Amino acid sequence: MSKKPINIAIIGLGFGAEFIPIYQKHPLANMYAVCQRNKEKAEEIGKAFGIEKVYTDYDELLKDPNIDAVHINTPIQNHAEQSIKALKAGKHVACTVPMATTVEECRQIVELCEQTGLTYMMMETVIYSREFLFVKEMYEKGELGKIQFLRASHQQEMAGWPGYWEGLPPMHYATHCVGPVLALPKGQAEYVSCLGSGRIDENLIPKYGSPFAIETCHIKLKNSDLAAEVTRSLFNTARQYRESFDVYGSKKSFEWTLIEHEDSVIHTGEVPEKVKIPDYAHLLPEEIAPFTTQGVYDSDENQHLSFIQGSGHGGSHPHLVHEFLVALTEGRAPYPDAAQSANITCVGILAHESAMEGGKIKYLPEFTLSKK
Repeated sequence: MSKKPINIAIIGLGFGAEFIPIYQKHPLANMYAVCQRNKEKAEEIGKAFGIEKVYTDYDELLKDPNIDAVHINTPIQNHAEQSIKALKAGKHVACTVPMATTVEECRQIVELCEQTGLTYMMMETVIYSREFLFVKEMYEKGELGKIQFLRASHQQEMAGWPGYWEGLPPMHYATHCVGPVLALPKGQAEYVSCLGSGRIDENLIPKYGSPFAIETCHIKLKNSDLAAEVTRSLFNTARQYRESFDVYGSKKSFEWTLIEHEDSVIHTGEVPEKVKIPDYAHLLPEEIAPFTTQGVYDSDENQHLSFIQGSGHGGSHPHLVHEFLVALTEGRAPYPDAAQSANITCVGILAHESAMEGGKIKYLPEFTLSKK
């Protein structure tokens, strides 16, 4: 793309509103349009942020030739359909997690990117969190030595969330724990085996036919001696909210804190040491650096559920926006691109299938894109 500002449209203005001021201040973007079905809410957001183009119909938005890229923040069952429509309409896509709910939808998105040359990026927060950036920096400096094993968990109580979450298979929303164990070694999952454990309330089971309280999955990384383990729970499991990952290296290992807001631990050999995780705003343009520690949903009277439970997503939002915009401007693939996003997402989809079949090994399909 040329160096002119990239015209962005944000779809879904609950959690999505958090990204509006980041795009507005980013030197590579023009926050061009917003879209939400509720006309009153859409116009209220548009007025609050000074955005003139306000849509209530996604299909109408896609007809606007001035829009270069859409950032989708709608309920998960809409992600694939809306991403596919956008790519067919000639728009680049940034989409909140997960990419899709079926392997076939993931395949369609990858194939569309290959056919059109357009860019897709799944906006996975954990792999741009300050914790992940801290461990990534250690790894790239050689401080961890050889990675020997990775583990991650995402435990959350979804009672009180919108109805479509009720009874959702835990691994269908697994990208927050799958993402970091694949992103750190820049690996791909080759196959998975997953077990379900426990049982959720009977009234929650029929919607998705998934009985398990917890699903735990082993991932074999392709062309590697590495394996990883991820654990996910959504209902009827006592645990403080936790998005975590642990990395075990030959020289040093990193273990996420057991209690939110306490310090994580680095093991050097057999010697443990608590560590304060620094912020990584210095990696960003100064215009958006403050958004690693503040945003739309950071006052007591104005909080989104994902922030109340998610601890602000580790300051990841401006890093995600920056990666997407820089990739578009430089004509390179973002991380994760469509193929990588499909691999991350399909780990969860196939892990649940494995759990329903008593831990049967499931191989992931091949997802490839021509190098830009």
